[in-house]
Amino acid sequence: MISIKSEADIAAMRRAGHIAGLALKAGGEAVRPGVSTRSIDAVVREVILAHGATPSFLGYRGYPAAACVSVNEEVIHGIPSGRKLLSGDLVSIDVGAFIDGFHGDTAATFAVGEVSEESLRLMEVTKECFFKGVLFAREGHRISDISRAVQHHAEQNGFSAVYEFTGHGVGRALHEDPEVPNVVSGEGRGPRLLRGMTFAIEPMINMGTGAIRVLSDGWTVVTADKRRSAHYEHTVLVTSGEPELLTLVQ
Repeated sequence: MISIKSEADIAAMRRAGHIAGLALKAGGEAVRPGVSTRSIDAVVREVILAHGATPSFLGYRGYPAAACVSVNEEVIHGIPSGRKLLSGDLVSIDVGAFIDGFHGDTAATFAVGEVSEESLRLMEVTKECFFKGVLFAREGHRISDISRAVQHHAEQNGFSAVYEFTGHGVGRALHEDPEVPNVVSGEGRGPRLLRGMTFAIEPMINMGTGAIRVLSDGWTVVTADKRRSAHYEHTVLVTSGEPELLTLVQ
């Protein structure tokens, strides 16, 4: 069942979203050659805790860190480690913060030093896919309208959207209904959107095929063809007008 948030719920989600956004921003600012993915996780964790929140991901289904830090062909759920970033890498950071009973969830991909033009283009198109999709996060549209916009923009630019993992509702639980796919399947209709709905739109866009596999750690998702992937996500509130990005921090 899709939950409709009250004004009090939304106020709490704004707090959670803002903290998640601050943590992602700090994590992104820590990205540079020679930095370990574990140190990025430490930065994210420190910001979340300093604002009185707790990391949504830490301990979630046994996940061992505050952030997911995924490098190059790693799509999502990369476990922070001693791995050091190299100039030319892409690194995706996914962050969740929990406070006052609600979660905020956000992600972005960052360039490490000088990266290739193709990698820059992948990052740009992934972000554009989000903003193409969020145009349809309005009353009266359907989830499939968001999915269609994401898929079309990715494919129009020669990339592929991941279909086995999706965006999702966010609220009292980190993952709620509805699923928000990045591709359209079947008739592609899905739930109609109403004000007060909150969900994460999160394009995961690959340079090559959209196919993925999960590594033996049970978490890290990589591209099947080992080509690069990028990720961009915000928690979105459906309003009576423009959608509100609850995790956007300028």
